[in-house]
Amino acid sequence: MDRQNRSIINKLIGKWPKDTVAVYVWLEKQGVYRQLADTYTKSGWIERIGRGAFKRAGERIEWSGGVYALQTQLNMSVYPGGKTALQLQGNAHYLPANLKQTKIALFGFKNEKLPAWFKSCKWEVGIRYVMTGFLGKEKSLGLITHNMGNYDIKISSPERAALEFCYDVPLRESFDELNHIMSGLTTLRPSVVQNLLEKCDSIKAKRLFMYLAEKHNHTWINKLNLEHISFGTGSRALCKNGYYDSKYKIVVPK
Repeated sequence: MDRQNRSIINKLIGKWPKDTVAVYVWLEKQGVYRQLADTYTKSGWIERIGRGAFKRAGERIEWSGGVYALQTQLNMSVYPGGKTALQLQGNAHYLPANLKQTKIALFGFKNEKLPAWFKSCKWEVGIRYVMTGFLGKEKSLGLITHNMGNYDIKISSPERAALEFCYDVPLRESFDELNHIMSGLTTLRPSVVQNLLEKCDSIKAKRLFMYLAEKHNHTWINKLNLEHISFGTGSRALCKNGYYDSKYKIVVPK
């Protein structure tokens, strides 16, 4: 490898956070075009993990390192949400602390498909991806920055994650898990909750969220203005032969 190519790879490594994926679009911005990427691969500097995606040689990339590339290099709205975001922030104490023991819940907007390299990569944990716009069109609403060690990614705040968890029940997540987790969400920010509930178009998610918040007597609900939130009409049911809450017209497990 000539001196110029060594200089480019040294600059590349300096800009490339450890334990993250790099895709062709980003590599080209660093002056590493396809032919040069092939040269670095053959020289053992970088390793291919899928079509158009690479890792630094010898590194063990986890799912979050792939999400980093989706967010920062491909400008996608994909982010960890629901139960996964709550676990990352320590809001799911009774659930397994090790995320390798459960499926990672990723959310993205409608018709925003994951790249082939992300779907085909052999992550050490299962990935469940939900494409939805049930919380409105504003991509940054209720998202926060979370440090993963060598890099940051955007994830759902506890307020948004709780609503996403409600959205996932009962098809993808358990009501019992949600009930336990909601009992511990004592410090949610009323202003953020209010904004999310007003933007949310899932009647079931809003009703379930408020039912559990009131069941656990969280003080922050006293600062919500429910008159500005549409809860729809008719009843919703999570199960058969359950408990019917007349205020929010929802049937939940007894």
